[in-house]
Amino acid sequence: MPEQVLLGFDFGQKKIGVAVGNTLTRQARPLTILLPKTREERFKQIAALLEEWQPERLIVGLPLTIEGLEQDASRASRRFANQLNGRFGKDVQLVDERGSSLEAQALLGSHAPDDAMAAAVILQRYLDALDSLK
Repeated sequence: MPEQVLLGFDFGQKKIGVAVGNTLTRQARPLTILLPKTREERFKQIAALLEEWQPERLIVGLPLTIEGLEQDASRASRRFANQLNGRFGKDVQLVDERGSSLEAQALLGSHAPDDAMAAAVILQRYLDALDSLK
């Protein structure tokens, strides 16, 4: 498989963590935290990231309950993923993000802004699962 650049998103209504990774190194790293004030600003900021990084695929965290059930935040993330696909024509995959914020806090220390690191954790889960998808 040729190398593919991927962007990962930890979606929130107020903040969106973003990470970058690729299928060659299978490593994800935190990139930035978007703080858009409006929906238009959100997609303008994302469009700039897509222009800069030229990702093949977008990975969006899917927040499920501890039992693995959908919740309001799950529906918001699904809507965000559908909007990314519709606006930018990119393949968008959802990844179970349960525990990603706790994992990010453990990696960073508990008081650092963890949204971008949570996005990296989500993207890393996707990259780690690639071998099992073959």
